[in-house]
Amino acid sequence: MSIPTDKRAMRSAARFYAVQALFQMEVSGQTVEQVRVEFETHRIGAEVEGETWVEADLKHFRKTVDRAVDDQARIDQMTDRALVAKWPIARIDPTLRALFRAAGAELVDAGTPPRVVITEFVQIAQAFFPDGREPKFVNAVLDHMAREARPEAFAG
Repeated sequence: MSIPTDKRAMRSAARFYAVQALFQMEVSGQTVEQVRVEFETHRIGAEVEGETWVEADLKHFRKTVDRAVDDQARIDQMTDRALVAKWPIARIDPTLRALFRAAGAELVDAGTPPRVVITEFVQIAQAFFPDGREPKFVNAVLDHMAREARPEAFAG
């Protein structure tokens, strides 16, 4: 893997790692602190068996994971409203649930334009599900979430 050096690539990597960290927290029962330490010590930028994991914007990684955990109830409720009634968040794939929580964290934060958040997380969905319909599903759900969280960004 190439090592990103520009700010945008570092933020993209931080988002990708945040999804992985949130997924790991859910499936392993680890705390946010345990997962953060593991990622910052053994994954982000680490060399494992001759392969180097890409660097990431650690501040953005921490902020995204922390916001996703701190605002999980709010983000999950936004996600539920964006999903079809028959598919509450508890029934969707844990990878997608982690992705929606990380994206939701950025949407409620208001630091990044919603369209950028949507584009970035659709690309992450494509990385996790290269042959599936999930990226289109992610796009639709995040669009709905973004319009709820930041309606002013879509006015006009």
